[in-house]
Amino acid sequence: MTQDATIQDATRALAAIRFNADGLVPAIAQQHDTGEVLMMAWMNREAVAETLATGRVCYYSRSRKGLWRKGETSGQTQHLKDLRIDCDGDTLLLLVHQDGVACHTGRRNCFFLAARDGGLTEIAAPEVSPEKLYGHA
Repeated sequence: MTQDATIQDATRALAAIRFNADGLVPAIAQQHDTGEVLMMAWMNREAVAETLATGRVCYYSRSRKGLWRKGETSGQTQHLKDLRIDCDGDTLLLLVHQDGVACHTGRRNCFFLAARDGGLTEIAAPEVSPEKLYGHA
């Protein structure tokens, strides 16, 4: 595919996305080969464009008010396999290859708490300590 074709594809994708009043759209990351739901984060127009251009997933951090390139501090990167837009254009599904863990808590995914028996049950233990992930060990 030529660079012009890639830019056209990105332009069409961006035009199909309905960003909210804050200029954001929710993005669900799913492991492409197993279907495991890894995490949910937000993307703005710039994050979507960068992700499509580079193949490395980039989100928008609301707390830092800027782009967040997944794995830039932890090394736990996500590589885009496919970007899908839902029927309303207001939610993205990112099929990714996750290197390492997806959650900042050191777990494979962010969905490690289950509402069971009137309480919360931890269903997955950390695979790596957050201190090790972020260099605070």
